[in-house]
Amino acid sequence: MRRAPALLLLLAGCAAGPTYHAPALPIASAVPASNALTGAAPPDAWWRLYDDAGLDALVTQALTANTDLRVAEANLKRARVLLSEASVARLPSTNISAAGGYAGSSRTAISPAGESGFISLGGSVSYEVDLFGRVTSSIRAARADMEAQAAARDGVRIIVAAETARAYADGCTAANQLAVAAQTLALQSQTFDLIERQAQAGRGSPLDVERARAQLETIRASQPLFRAARANALLRLAVLTGQVPGTALPAAEACTLAPLLRQPLPVGDGAGLLARRPDVRQAERVLAASSARVGVATASLWPTITLGGQVTSSGVSVGDLGKRDGVSFSLGPLISWSFPNIFAARAQVAAAKAGSEAALASFDGTVLTALKESQTALNAYAGDLDRLAALQAARDHGAEAARIVRLRYQYGAENFLSVLDAERSLATSEAALAEARGILSGDQIAVFKALGGGWQKPPPR
Repeated sequence: MRRAPALLLLLAGCAAGPTYHAPALPIASAVPASNALTGAAPPDAWWRLYDDAGLDALVTQALTANTDLRVAEANLKRARVLLSEASVARLPSTNISAAGGYAGSSRTAISPAGESGFISLGGSVSYEVDLFGRVTSSIRAARADMEAQAAARDGVRIIVAAETARAYADGCTAANQLAVAAQTLALQSQTFDLIERQAQAGRGSPLDVERARAQLETIRASQPLFRAARANALLRLAVLTGQVPGTALPAAEACTLAPLLRQPLPVGDGAGLLARRPDVRQAERVLAASSARVGVATASLWPTITLGGQVTSSGVSVGDLGKRDGVSFSLGPLISWSFPNIFAARAQVAAAKAGSEAALASFDGTVLTALKESQTALNAYAGDLDRLAALQAARDHGAEAARIVRLRYQYGAENFLSVLDAERSLATSEAALAEARGILSGDQIAVFKALGGGWQKPPPR
């Protein structure tokens, strides 16, 4: 009999399951050396770097009312409740029962007819001895699930903030493109009037007039596209901020230029990148939960030991309850072991281990994706920044060339084709510059999103 406790302790050591250690994170690549980047840590509320009150108000509203974020908050609340439920298994469980009845028998040759009643009241207490780690592993799994949901909620916050800023920037970009198209259209209209007057005075041909009109209509045709893009951006922005599509958004509707930072972007260092990303943290917590479930499955290979006690009082009436001759009790351990189903338990252990291997592979993939996204965003930003500077110079030179060629045409020193070509080049440069500015604004937002900022400190409402 004395060998039993020692044997159970030995079995408990075998059934503890794997010891979990968080996998080491790889060393992230260093931030590329660039005048457009700085090693300062990115701020939590990175959108406030733009110093745009309209953008700040929209992001704050989105982080309060966005439906995806509400779903993530509800999932986190549910995970917390499940953790509380799992933690209750450490406490004794109680049960109270009551029964009553009335019985009668017919008269026979052996016994006379009689009637009798009975009543009983009992209570029991049981406590599972977590000798093989089933309860502990279940709590660890539930806690890791809760922490994974918290990381998922943080990830949704990042997406909501970034997509709100992107929708705002897209609306501003479309408004800017529409303004550029209107300005180009007005300039082209002046050129058309000039060409038409020259033709009426005999210094031009009907062909020149038709060419000028064709270019005028081509520029006019781009305006409906920009209006539609702006309207669609406002619809996205309304949904992101938890409002009915079509709701008036004065701040976004008044914006005519995409927000753009002129100072170097604070991107921190490579070492802090993975620590900031909620998706990496979520993948690590999912891995921890799957490892804990291996312990739960392993514990099912061994007996379940429960300590319990029960007290029952019975009698023929309520007054008999509590009398010594009507009270019975029991106290002792209960051991249950589904030994015939040992093969099913081993299959559950194997399945849990396979799930843990899948979670580890998912964690590795999440880490690699995070590194790729950050490097891709930084490379795209650096390239588009240089492109914007070149397009700015091209637009300035094109504007000067168009001005000169128009003057020369008025004095008869240039033909109409030179004017038309200069105007077409200027219109193309203006449109490309407006588009490039919007792309660069989106690149900056993508950089902040890839760096994993925006979830640490919720902004005040």
